[in-house]
Amino acid sequence: MDPELQKMKEVVLVYLDRSGGLQKFVHDCKKYNDSKQSYAVYRFIISINPFDIAELDATLGNYILHNPLQAAQIFQSVCFVAIKTLSLIEQLQTEAQISILLKPTHLPPLPSYVLSLSAYPFNYTSQRFYMSEGIVIAMGMVTKYTQGARFLCTEETCPFSEGFRCIRVHCPGATESATVRTDFVCSLCSSPLQEDMKFRVLGDKQIVEMIDAKILNALKGYSNDKSHFRIQAFTVFLRDELANKMTMGNHYRIIGIPACVQNGLQATACIEVSSVQLYKPNGPSFVSDNFKYLLSLTSSSCWRFTAVLANIFASQVVPPGTYNTLKLAILLSLVQTCEQENADYLDLLIVTSDTLVIDRLLNYSLCLLPRGIRHPPSSEIFPSVSKDKHGTGSASIQACSAVLAKGGICYIGDLSSYKKDKLELLQSVLESRTTTVFIPGKKYGEEADQQVTVSVQTNFWSFVDVDSSSKKHIQKENFLIGQMDVSLIPVNLVDGFGLLIYNEFPSSRLSSPVVHHILQRAINPEAMLYKVSQQFRTQDYEEFILFARNLHVELSSEAESLIQGYYLASRRVRRDSIHGSTLSASALKILISLSKAHAKLSLRQTVLEEDAVIAVLLLESSLTLKHGTSALCVAPNPVFPFDLSDEKSLQQRDIYLMQCHHELLKFIAAYSPGIHINTNEE
Repeated sequence: MDPELQKMKEVVLVYLDRSGGLQKFVHDCKKYNDSKQSYAVYRFIISINPFDIAELDATLGNYILHNPLQAAQIFQSVCFVAIKTLSLIEQLQTEAQISILLKPTHLPPLPSYVLSLSAYPFNYTSQRFYMSEGIVIAMGMVTKYTQGARFLCTEETCPFSEGFRCIRVHCPGATESATVRTDFVCSLCSSPLQEDMKFRVLGDKQIVEMIDAKILNALKGYSNDKSHFRIQAFTVFLRDELANKMTMGNHYRIIGIPACVQNGLQATACIEVSSVQLYKPNGPSFVSDNFKYLLSLTSSSCWRFTAVLANIFASQVVPPGTYNTLKLAILLSLVQTCEQENADYLDLLIVTSDTLVIDRLLNYSLCLLPRGIRHPPSSEIFPSVSKDKHGTGSASIQACSAVLAKGGICYIGDLSSYKKDKLELLQSVLESRTTTVFIPGKKYGEEADQQVTVSVQTNFWSFVDVDSSSKKHIQKENFLIGQMDVSLIPVNLVDGFGLLIYNEFPSSRLSSPVVHHILQRAINPEAMLYKVSQQFRTQDYEEFILFARNLHVELSSEAESLIQGYYLASRRVRRDSIHGSTLSASALKILISLSKAHAKLSLRQTVLEEDAVIAVLLLESSLTLKHGTSALCVAPNPVFPFDLSDEKSLQQRDIYLMQCHHELLKFIAAYSPGIHINTNEE
């Protein structure tokens, strides 16, 4: 035997003993031995730390990283000797029956180990381990493949006509026909081989489509990034224990061996995955010095910091001091984004006649998040099903704008442009945060129909053009005080959105600063029109929002009592004899979400009564637009009743909000007397 090969086998045994792999191997052997059943293939998974191996023997470490299939044969030989020496599996006859899967825990952090389809060259012939990452955009159903099969020589006098000498095992990137087919011949006598079907070993296989995370920049609709790049989806094979380990829309890092699969005349680049890791980038651990200074200047009031933030926000798109209520709602929705299952969502529906400015504002805001998706009208908002293009004939669920916007914002544009069935589906998703994909079994080769539930974890933004909608239907005449006509959109769908906002400037009388801003930007798009745009850059807002949304906030008992009191009082006030309470059951969740968002935006980890007051005023304003005014009777623009130009106006706003707080306490005392709230007589 080659001395170098013998040395590598000894190192394998030492590594398995030191790493605990030998103990796991013995445990896996015991499972096979206890079953008392003969298998064509005995499959073992061995976790490998390339760094530890390289320290023991550099040659073996190089083998594992650059020739993993040959390295697996060395492990196969060592494992066979161990089984025979220790009598671990009585049924095992030949070394060919052992299938070893090496799974590296990680790879060296060097460019040569990173694989990207957006970069050339794409070396899919090397058959070594690479690390890649991307977002799942399509998932096939789990199907079966052949892990291994036993073949017997048809010539009875040939030694290979019995026993387990001719074993075929699946290799990375190989098709089913490479493992089992009818034209194999005996390597000893060249007679045809015939499969012994009793010993075919089947495993699970799932085909997944992934794409480079750069696709998110292309789907924002607007970006400051002027670079050009090529994006192409790539196919990933998940087998056995890795099947169903991925979720659509998630970002993963994978380690695997690339291959090229031939399907007829078409060749597909793919990666046979050995390990999957969910990728969650860490948010910034700081905010800019300008934001810190602004926070210290406004520390005398719990309302001032967010007021100034909203006032100066998006100065690249609209002048400071305009659309303040909408900009505050946008900021609240931005910081209330995460990828948790039971997250607090905050969806926005804007009623406007100035769609151009609103569209620019929403587009700009969208780009502040890593997962901000502008839905293209030509594609689907929610997942759809199609036939798998890799020849399996099974169903493949395609991702969509809402799933790709996971943990972010999905901006779906003008709501009145969608047909009834799409609006009904949107309403269902807003209520349940899930959507169901129906897969007809007959069409996709399955015995029965299937339904797959897909989680939708994103905030939705949309607007309604009141000018165009008024032309499409006859307006109602029996409006309540403060109520707006949005009857073109189903009532339940309007209720599904957390906030309904009416923008401050109708297009017939745009304010002078807005007109001046639009003209200036048209003449010189790159110009900095305001000093505040230099002090608080877009990048500063990106870092601020990513920092704020990762804050973990808790409700104080005072805020909780105020929210609960307002909710119960509003349910009693907002009711009619026919339909009962007009306040939807989701209103309480929206109140809590708004309160938490305002605390995050204030960079606090405790929700105070002041946060709850802003939440109540925003929701009450939204309810007034939907159903008319109530006994609380808030002003048309309750959060920003007048322009913020200096410290005096901020102080005036604080006094006004304190009066609103007092009125709110009186409202709760009158209509929800069972709720105990501490009131400050002073």
